[in-house]
Amino acid sequence: MTSTHRLPLLAGLPLAVGSGLAIPVQGRINGALGARLGDGIAASVVSFSTGLLVMILISLVLPRGRAGLASILPAVRSRAFPRIYVLAGGIGALFVFAQSFTVGILGVALFTVATVTGQTVSGLLVDRLGIGPAGKKSVTGIRIIGCVLTIAAVAWAVSPRFTGAAAAGGTGSGAPDAGPSALLLPLLLPVLAGFLMSFQQAMNGTATIHYGTPIAATLVNFVAGGLVLWTAYGIKLAVAGPGNPLPGEWWYYVGGPMGCVFIGLGALLVRSLGVLVTGLGMIAGQLLGSLALDVILPAPGTVVAPATVLGTILTLAAIVLATLPWPRGAFRR
Repeated sequence: MTSTHRLPLLAGLPLAVGSGLAIPVQGRINGALGARLGDGIAASVVSFSTGLLVMILISLVLPRGRAGLASILPAVRSRAFPRIYVLAGGIGALFVFAQSFTVGILGVALFTVATVTGQTVSGLLVDRLGIGPAGKKSVTGIRIIGCVLTIAAVAWAVSPRFTGAAAAGGTGSGAPDAGPSALLLPLLLPVLAGFLMSFQQAMNGTATIHYGTPIAATLVNFVAGGLVLWTAYGIKLAVAGPGNPLPGEWWYYVGGPMGCVFIGLGALLVRSLGVLVTGLGMIAGQLLGSLALDVILPAPGTVVAPATVLGTILTLAAIVLATLPWPRGAFRR
């Protein structure tokens, strides 16, 4: 088994935030591709397929990639980790499904709060159970407060989208005008997808230790997720037929390679930071990236509200609170 080096917090946390920056950019690209194709599943297949091609190329060209590629089958055959870990990429496919099928019902704001809530709660659980390569981390009062503040901060940051939807009569990018009972079932899917994301990071981090490189873990993720999405797309083709032809502009195909970045970095960082802190860092990066997009390349009708800026700042403060080296035993449960 090949071990990867642990990164100190001051180096790892900025990397987690930086990897999170790619998530809203990928979402903007995949959303535009889905609109162009008229098919969210097809856009997801394109994104995963381009990411898979990039990972295959990296795995064949780089020496560490080739070494990791050669170690996949021996690690799986020897049961160095539970074999179900190779299916972690299916969780990424579930997240894409959740985007495709619920954003139009819930709106972007409610979808974001739902996934962040699921991911933050499961980050505490996964660290407590010691599923990830960082081992068990105690559930302290400070970590719980940091999680609660993160969820509140994200809700505050996206709150202008709720009010924007209300002004527009409940349509568009915010929460729609459906009643609470009608939203309950669609809301469970993004909560579940977010909840499982922490398990995906833990599985990838553990696999990375045995593969010796996050390159191999990322490749296996794209293979598993791609198989799920291609199967779903095949069913969709049989039922509804194909959508629009693929566009010629190159930038529609950058979403998949961006996924390689945050999946690979997540697999690398969970050993050093733990699942919860890695997830919180990515959430902060996601909000910062969304804010930067709204300022630099705003979508039609986008307005940068004070609540968005202040909510993003509060998210960063919550992460600092959850990661500070508090005295041993302080606020412990």
